Amino acid sequence: MSVAITLATARRIMTQLRHDRRTVALMVLVPTLVMILLYYVMDDERSFGRWAPILLCVFPFLVMFLITSIATLRERTSGTLERLMAMPLGRLDLLLGYGLAFGLAACAQVALALAVSLTWLGLDLPGPLWPLVLVALLNALLGTALGLLCSAFARTEFQAVQFMPIVMIPQILLGGILVPRGQMATVLEWISDVLPMSYAIEAMAHAVADADPGGEFWRDVVVVAGSAVLALLLGAATLRRRTS
Repeated sequence: MSVAITLATARRIMTQLRHDRRTVALMVLVPTLVMILLYYVMDDERSFGRWAPILLCVFPFLVMFLITSIATLRERTSGTLERLMAMPLGRLDLLLGYGLAFGLAACAQVALALAVSLTWLGLDLPGPLWPLVLVALLNALLGTALGLLCSAFARTEFQAVQFMPIVMIPQILLGGILVPRGQMATVLEWISDVLPMSYAIEAMAHAVADADPGGEFWRDVVVVAGSAVLALLLGAATLRRRTS
């Protein structure tokens, strides 16, 4: 692994994103627009205040997974990845470069969604802002890492999109959003215990409810961050130069 090569890869991806306005709009604007739509659909500040933090956790996760998996697959199917890996570019360099570039995009995404929610939409937090920002950003990075991992197993962009209901939807359904995890069937609760989204949702709940997040919050944060790192390492181990 080379820091210089990783940074060069990140710069290249950022340059490509800058010239792809539709992708940038999808990444940065869609979560914010959905938050605005949710606010006016609910038309109730109390209900919005209950659901907004959860959606700030889920939407960046979904959007970054979708964009990252398709973008990485496009690199491979177009032959760009094969040419890059003919140079002194390691797999981990490539994925870390992608993770850094899309991580910066995730920062912009989360910052805009939070700014609009806290000002225009009047989201009120009983505690400090930084735990909510940390969890939202980590979840966006987790979506990025899982997108990079899943792209290694897809042959077409359509297949990359098909990973969303397989990887994303079970995590949302079993994460405790609709039904508390403790009230699920035992088998479903066991599955929920190994899904990183469960800990992200739980961390977001602590970030919103606790004025001073404690040990459980930091445990959940470590699990989410560790899951993102593990997904990147597995992605580097399974990355192929091209799709045949």
